[in-house]
Amino acid sequence: MKLPGQDVIARQADERLVTHQVKLPKRTVERPIRQVGKRLAMALLVLVATAFIVYADHDGYKDNSDGGVDLLDSFYYATVTLSTTGYGDITPVSDAARLTNIFVITPLRVLFLIILVGTTLEVLTERTREEWRHNRWRTALRDHTVVVGFGTKGRSAIQTVCATGLKKEQVVVVDPSSKVIDAAAADGYTGVVGDATRSDVLLQAEVQKARQIIIATQRDDTAVLVTLTARQLNRKAKIVVAVREEENAPLLKQSGADAVITSASAAGRLLGLSVLSPAAGMVMEDLIHQGSGLDIVERPVIKAEVGRRVRETEDLVVSVLRGHRVLGYDDPSVGELQLTDRLITIVRATPSTKVAPATRPLPQD
Repeated sequence: MKLPGQDVIARQADERLVTHQVKLPKRTVERPIRQVGKRLAMALLVLVATAFIVYADHDGYKDNSDGGVDLLDSFYYATVTLSTTGYGDITPVSDAARLTNIFVITPLRVLFLIILVGTTLEVLTERTREEWRHNRWRTALRDHTVVVGFGTKGRSAIQTVCATGLKKEQVVVVDPSSKVIDAAAADGYTGVVGDATRSDVLLQAEVQKARQIIIATQRDDTAVLVTLTARQLNRKAKIVVAVREEENAPLLKQSGADAVITSASAAGRLLGLSVLSPAAGMVMEDLIHQGSGLDIVERPVIKAEVGRRVRETEDLVVSVLRGHRVLGYDDPSVGELQLTDRLITIVRATPSTKVAPATRPLPQD
């Protein structure tokens, strides 16, 4: 087992963020300058419209200075009226002008004020709106997938799982880098900034309600600590971990991982297979790339298959899951298929075909 000393682990924890932050997927929002420009243009439009309405009935208004109301006076009156300044030097005197002020100019004044203070109100309510989004997200989130680490392995794992039909709203990414979480949020995933070895960070990701947890950290010692913490918070979730060194796999199993993928060894085996047979290497690459060509999927035994043998099924079955045992298709102990069995099959992927929610693909990296 190759694990750094405790001083290295402590230093690593100090370097990471102590606080955590949840970042929901970004909504499409216009740039602030463009928003202000649009509001200003609308306010000017209301001002000009009001001025021309006043000028159209300028005989119904009285200017205390010279008696008449021209175009400039109309713009002046519109400005002081819409801004609620109201100096009183120009007043409506005719019945038509007063009715126009009641039913036209007063609503325009309200609209003008709403436009002007809209930006300020939006800033003041943004925090409340975000808190409401967070609360609604936490209430609706359950049976989701938590991905620790959004590097090459973590990103590929998410793409593979989403190719089976999992929605992006059901994925939560945890990573200590704020820039990485920003990238995840831009892709449509909810992100949590923080050290996943800390239980409070995983609780922010609602790991206690998660259905499956994918751990794809850069270091094996970090993967061990994350696995221990995640298993302590959630006893039922399926935990799949990627490690660099094969000799660390048993420790991950003891820490609570259901499956451990050795990334270096898996890549090495694929390289070796490609040397012996490039075509075989291409087939294996196709199998682990969900959604195109051939897919390897896990599904339950249907009632019509109960009592049959493996070779009597329509699909190409490579293994049978019976309880906690994985039996080869040619294992004599398989015998007849049972209703509680699950089959690992190779099927042709089509754009319109998605794996059923109860089906879980083999863990990839």
